[in-house]
Amino acid sequence: MSQALGGLDPATFLAGHWQREPLLVRGAFPGFEPPIDANDLAGLACEPMAESRIIRGPLADGGWTLEHGPFEEDIFDDIGDRDWTLLVTDVEKHYPPLAELLAAFDFLPSWRLDDIMVSFAATGGSVGPHVDQYDVFLLQAEGRRRWEIAREFAPARRDDVPLDMLAGFEPENSWVLEPGDMLYLPPGVAHHGVALEPGLTYSIGLRAPSAADLLVATGEHLAESADKGGRYTDRGQLQTGLRSGEIDADALRRLADTARDALASGDELDIVLARFMSTYRLAHQAAPPPQPVSGDALAAALASGAAIYRNPWSRFNWIERNRKALLFASGERFDTRVELATGLCRATPELPLPLHAEDALTVLELLNAGHLVLDSGESD
Repeated sequence: MSQALGGLDPATFLAGHWQREPLLVRGAFPGFEPPIDANDLAGLACEPMAESRIIRGPLADGGWTLEHGPFEEDIFDDIGDRDWTLLVTDVEKHYPPLAELLAAFDFLPSWRLDDIMVSFAATGGSVGPHVDQYDVFLLQAEGRRRWEIAREFAPARRDDVPLDMLAGFEPENSWVLEPGDMLYLPPGVAHHGVALEPGLTYSIGLRAPSAADLLVATGEHLAESADKGGRYTDRGQLQTGLRSGEIDADALRRLADTARDALASGDELDIVLARFMSTYRLAHQAAPPPQPVSGDALAAALASGAAIYRNPWSRFNWIERNRKALLFASGERFDTRVELATGLCRATPELPLPLHAEDALTVLELLNAGHLVLDSGESD
């Protein structure tokens, strides 16, 4: 039974709610204590690598403002105590212990989980009524927030604000969430949250690439292998009597065949898409260690009790081929055992030890690519 769903069985949730119906879970995380508070979030918003925004509104004239970080610390001195929201994405990557929260969602494919966005809202703070095209779990971490939703709504957006905000919104349901409560929203459900008092909301978002995203990924692959599939040919196929400028049915078929031949085969397309999903919506690439790790150094470190962690900025997924795993780490491919690939993709960032003898080389490659981090436990 997954903690995130309260007493609801995951199979029941997936059959009845997932991408179908909203679900309010009271006490999804009883006694929840936020791992980071508003001050931590404000400090993170001042860091260059953090993606942060401050949204103010509605203003006295009904308008809204949007500012992007990183921010100077003094911005919070005069911001006031009403009608503003600070949002920071990928917080679990900046503060890895927060990633443990994702273990409560292990009933979902791990490759679909995107990030934990944390928002602090002053009283009245909001981002306005809007609609997302992906699943999201809204966990109230601190304070109270009123959420209104609508399944039916006019798609028109406001053109007088710097936000993707619905021009009209008539709520169909309304709830006040308190700490530990959680609201699940499937794609396409309009929602509007307003802080009733200062508080934190954790948004656990899912990745859902569009058809355009997938076509771009496939196109980039084709561009890298432009010679594949050859060129259009009509040798031995031309006939007389065509009207000027006409592309006849046989030529259209040959053009389509040429395009299909250039597309990846089924197996290769699988690899292209799996590689793409390991990079999709990834804000930063992991950096290799300053000095390469040798096999002897790895063995010595593990013998002395060192631990191995995923780099929080690396994204892992894999597909099975011939009882082996094709593992992708932020776009790089590694051929390895299914057991190692599974261990690397679990919600807990620490790699299970001891290593299987066959895994040492792959782990060493991942370490030297920056996707894994070796922690001896010694402080600098």
